[in-house]
Amino acid sequence: MQERLQKLISRAGVASRRHAEQLIVSGQVTVNGHVVTELGSKADPDSDHIKVGGKLLHFSQARLYLVLNKPAGCVATMSDPEGRQSLRDFLHGVPGRVFPAGRLDFHTEGLLLLTNDGGLVNRLLKVSGRLRQVYWIKVKGPLGAGVLREIQQQVGARLVPLKGRTAAPNPWYEATVTEAKSDALRQNLARLGHHVEKIRRVKLAELELGPIEPGKYRMLTEGEAAGLVRVVARTERLGGAKPAIPVPYRAAESARPSGGPTRPRTGGAVRYGSARPVAPRHHAGKQWGRPTGNQAKPKTGGKGGRGRSGKPANHKRTHRG
Repeated sequence: MQERLQKLISRAGVASRRHAEQLIVSGQVTVNGHVVTELGSKADPDSDHIKVGGKLLHFSQARLYLVLNKPAGCVATMSDPEGRQSLRDFLHGVPGRVFPAGRLDFHTEGLLLLTNDGGLVNRLLKVSGRLRQVYWIKVKGPLGAGVLREIQQQVGARLVPLKGRTAAPNPWYEATVTEAKSDALRQNLARLGHHVEKIRRVKLAELELGPIEPGKYRMLTEGEAAGLVRVVARTERLGGAKPAIPVPYRAAESARPSGGPTRPRTGGAVRYGSARPVAPRHHAGKQWGRPTGNQAKPKTGGKGGRGRSGKPANHKRTHRG
């Protein structure tokens, strides 16, 4: 079955579809010995010989999905023209070509998904801005409630102290974000005087890093791969819906004593909403309620005047027989 060349190159793990288009236009792709430079050209991976840069493409029928604990100081690409450490240096023993689904910053370590499923990668990249991610970050100095609120507003990240790692002078926090903004998180914390010493992604959608040493990888189980596909499909169905924003941090709630919530103050005075007024216990000369007996208000006006009812004071009720 024929498919577009850029799709086949991406599926072979050589490059992304956009980069594959550049390779085709620049004349680095041949099909059965003929150079192909026209975008949209198709080929059959089962019968045609496709070469990129003189190297024959091999298509694996088995789908591979793995999670790599990317170490810091490594570029999140398969190779680097500057000679820096790349992902290829840590994938020894993988039975086929894989490529990363997304990126991590040079100084960010942690979970990185690699696969040869080009279709899933393209779908994953389209919805990546709406997938929840969890990072562990080590910062210089404890973060106050004001800093946590500002990070929530500026970056859309909810930071909470990481259990068991808060006693150190430079504590760890867990940051939950719904967009790939680890660089923005780092920059905003530095602007507020808290340098990020380490940052590690530990969760992407339903995938968890687990106990993997830096530079090591593990293959996903069938259940994990199927769960990731379901999450991507569910996110696609939501369309352009805004990402779910984490619950804002409220320092006052954790410090609130037991005994019920306090009433909020507005304008320096306590407002009680629609509460009914309470009658004073002692008030000489007045009573709450309708006056009775000799306390009734006397009628005003003399003869021919009008009383409280608006009728003449000397008005007499007559009955018709």
